[in-house]
Amino acid sequence: MIEIARHIIEDVVNKAIEEDIPYGDKTTDYLSSIKDCSARGFIKAKERFVLAGIEVARFVFEKVDPLVSFNPLKKDGEEVDNKEVIAVVAGRAGSLFKGERIALNILSHLSGIATYVRRISELLEGTGIKLVDTRKTLPGLRALQKYAVRIGGGYNHRFSLSDGILIKTNHIRMVGSIKDAVEEVRKKLTPFIKIEVEAKTLEEVKSAIESGADIIMLDNMTDEEIKKAVKMINGRAEVEISGKIDEERIKRLKRIKGINYISMGSITHSAPSVDMNFEILKDEG
Repeated sequence: MIEIARHIIEDVVNKAIEEDIPYGDKTTDYLSSIKDCSARGFIKAKERFVLAGIEVARFVFEKVDPLVSFNPLKKDGEEVDNKEVIAVVAGRAGSLFKGERIALNILSHLSGIATYVRRISELLEGTGIKLVDTRKTLPGLRALQKYAVRIGGGYNHRFSLSDGILIKTNHIRMVGSIKDAVEEVRKKLTPFIKIEVEAKTLEEVKSAIESGADIIMLDNMTDEEIKKAVKMINGRAEVEISGKIDEERIKRLKRIKGINYISMGSITHSAPSVDMNFEILKDEG
């Protein structure tokens, strides 16, 4: 079961509440005839998508008002049809209005990521190639966005700079060469951590192979350059493809044998949000 640490959810939700309800909800607070009445809200899909973030949405409403009841009808990872009810929320009308936009914003964004990732992952089925994300995430939302990637069927690359070794072009430029950079890192590294090296040219691929890199990232190469690079590597290192990747290009790349990973920043920073709404009705019961 894929989970998000509670303290991460709490931190995101607290900041969202502070941003959206710093001094209450003037509209609802001034509508004294309805703010305390019992109400029921229905989160509904307005298109077909893969759900992600339902427990975060629950936390939003419970944080706004602990007396609110949140009943999810779908689970993260499930496909939701247009007009399908995702969750039913019951409580004071004022509380439902206060939690509505925050919950929908999070659900729409995370579900958008999961939906986009699911579509691309399906293109790679049967190839053995893993779709991985990057650190191109929105500040403060990385853990949630990377969670949505996993829900959609993708895999996480580094969560942070603390999580692995990736020697990139700027590092190489500063150190002097790929060989020198890898040697310097290897002297200080435990044997359980892989060294990944970014290569932009076939000459750099040759240097990365000779340095003994565990993973070689082929960055912004053409399809023909990738074919030549993979042939050069010949299984001596794992291969990651990055840069200018879209669905049409993936259809071509998946035919190249020897690719282990395809990384895409767009699956987190550019995935379109999905459409849903929240219908609130007075509870006559």
